[in-house]
Amino acid sequence: MAFSSAPEDDGNLMSEINMIPLIDVMLVLLIVFMITVPVMTHTVQVQLPQTAARAEPKRPEAIRLTVAADGTIHWNQTPISSLELADRMRQAAQADPQPDVHVAGDRAARYEYVAQVLATAQRSGLRQLAFVTEP
Repeated sequence: MAFSSAPEDDGNLMSEINMIPLIDVMLVLLIVFMITVPVMTHTVQVQLPQTAARAEPKRPEAIRLTVAADGTIHWNQTPISSLELADRMRQAAQADPQPDVHVAGDRAARYEYVAQVLATAQRSGLRQLAFVTEP
């Protein structure tokens, strides 16, 4: 704060902010940042080793199993019997890599129907099972 002792003040203190020290500090900080930023962005040139990139094996399309409320099973929107389901699952389990199996059970379906599908998948050797839900 600046104090004024001019004779016309009548002894009152003058309360205003002196901006000169604030400007000096800001200019010093500006100069410091202007000097340090180029140093921080300097990079070291390095010769990195080269590798032969291997193509990632294509993942087969996921199998979507839908269990309806009445117990019917759909393999990718196609209705199938439980015997045909077991055969298809065995074939899918022998594929390399194995496809993911997405199980979508109807809310009104009995748990028994979904459990039978899961047991069939386990017996056939499928390892990648996932449940489909709505957010």
